[in-house]
Amino acid sequence: MLRSPADTPGAEQACPIAPVLDIVFSRWTTPILWTLHAYGVQRFVELHRNIGTITPKVLTQRLRQMERDGLVLRTYYPEVPPRVEYEISDLGRSLAPLFAALADWSTEHLPAVERARQAFDGAEHPVTVG
Repeated sequence: MLRSPADTPGAEQACPIAPVLDIVFSRWTTPILWTLHAYGVQRFVELHRNIGTITPKVLTQRLRQMERDGLVLRTYYPEVPPRVEYEISDLGRSLAPLFAALADWSTEHLPAVERARQAFDGAEHPVTVG
């Protein structure tokens, strides 16, 4: 029996953690949170230097989104010159156990993933027509 598009569950119904994955595991969110958690309060230039490969434009965009999501706190000091500092919020800090669990998983399982990749890449795979 064919199902109508209205009967098909959306991504959020099919995977209820999809919104969390969109927030936490977007390309730069994890390195930014990790850096703020590891080094504490930082100015933009320090944060950019500690992350390394992110462009200033993308860092600005991600910080704004993370501030909107409540993961990062931005403090503006009206000095001459103005000073802005970023820090991880309590909400952002609450993700630390998740990151620790992922770090543990990677230590334990990435060698097996690499072995599986090598085995797959070395095997012949029949072409299927779809």
